[in-house]
Amino acid sequence: MVHHRRAGKDDLSMHWTAVSAFKRVGNYWHMLPQANQARKALWEAVNPHTGKRRIDEAFPKEIRASVSEHEMLVRFVNGSTWQVVGSDNFNSLVGSPPVGLVFSEWALCDPAAWAYLMPILEENGGWAIFNTTPRGRNHAYYSLKSAQADPASFGETLTALQTNVFTKEQLAKIRQRLIDNYGPDYGASLYEQEYLCSFDAANMGAILGRWLTRAQAQGRITTGIFDPEGAPIEVSSDIGFRDTAAWWYWQPRADGFGLARYDADSGLDASEWIGRIREQVANIGGTLGRIWLPHDAKARTFSTRHSPMEQFLEAFGADIVRATPRTTVLDRINAARSVIERCWFEEKATDKGRDGLAAWAYVYDEERKEFSKDPDHNWASHPADAFSYGAQMMMERVIEKKKDVDELDGFARAAPDGRISLGVSMDQLWAVHDRLRTARI
Repeated sequence: MVHHRRAGKDDLSMHWTAVSAFKRVGNYWHMLPQANQARKALWEAVNPHTGKRRIDEAFPKEIRASVSEHEMLVRFVNGSTWQVVGSDNFNSLVGSPPVGLVFSEWALCDPAAWAYLMPILEENGGWAIFNTTPRGRNHAYYSLKSAQADPASFGETLTALQTNVFTKEQLAKIRQRLIDNYGPDYGASLYEQEYLCSFDAANMGAILGRWLTRAQAQGRITTGIFDPEGAPIEVSSDIGFRDTAAWWYWQPRADGFGLARYDADSGLDASEWIGRIREQVANIGGTLGRIWLPHDAKARTFSTRHSPMEQFLEAFGADIVRATPRTTVLDRINAARSVIERCWFEEKATDKGRDGLAAWAYVYDEERKEFSKDPDHNWASHPADAFSYGAQMMMERVIEKKKDVDELDGFARAAPDGRISLGVSMDQLWAVHDRLRTARI
């Protein structure tokens, strides 16, 4: 359900769940993007029209056996349960899995949560509801298109012009207020996104969103971008807490960089990732050039005696494994924005990574009327950080290449017969050649 802001998406979903819980005994989850926002956004939320808590309206006291404020869990008199959870901590929940699942603000949720839970619902005959407003053409857009194309699913878009929630006069005022607060560009885009359900409106605070849209329009998200005769594969990474890691597979090319694959997972230690990287490179069909680990990989991030850096060095050697320099977030963002304009993406093999890049955004502070200094730290941080670390190293390749071109600049000479010759000695050419072979990218 792609419905406009204030259309009642969560209320509808909760009432659907209340009925379902008495048709079939089981566990039902209402999943918000992050666990720390679930309590305020849903559990304690009050309907401004009635003054009652939303959960009290959806689940009357007569059908409830008990309520756990700490766990944000309702147990019904027939044995079913309903719980508010976050897409960022779903795999930490214990007990029986759900038979009914609501993704609230699906466009902001971690799509990995659905990848994990989908087989469970498929096996137990459960159902899932995805409600959201758009956030660019990310996984929510493709989920909607998939549902609309599947006879067994339901996919619907409702704009504020199609419901009676707001009058035309109210919508005109809302649009003008957004423009007054955020400026004509962002304000109009926010209105189109939130009230007209536009997937093409600029996502507020998006760091790389418009560059990805440009890549799509220019045909740089396609198939068959890897060149078997081209340069070796460079791997950039982000290794986070709770054993979460993300990896981009780059191939430098004459017209920029080919992103052949994106890979991410949680719960794997460094030794398992070592084998997986070898497998991925083999599947791509290339040779391994460099593996760039974040500078903090020297710490013991995984639950082992040795740091990831130590384990990777032992497996691949110092010629292949390198650490990215310690830089600011702004430096990495600037590198990512510069490099992405020259990137080609393998369409299917990088789709989840591109979803993360599209969702990487600053947070807008309503009180201060400004964006945060750093990007929001959520599920999108892993693919975005892995990409930005790699972009920094690819930038060095571009700078080094330009340096060598500049060194040869001015050596070109026009011969009397019109042909171009190089006014440079073989020693000079070999000096540049040797540096290109040994320079760090």
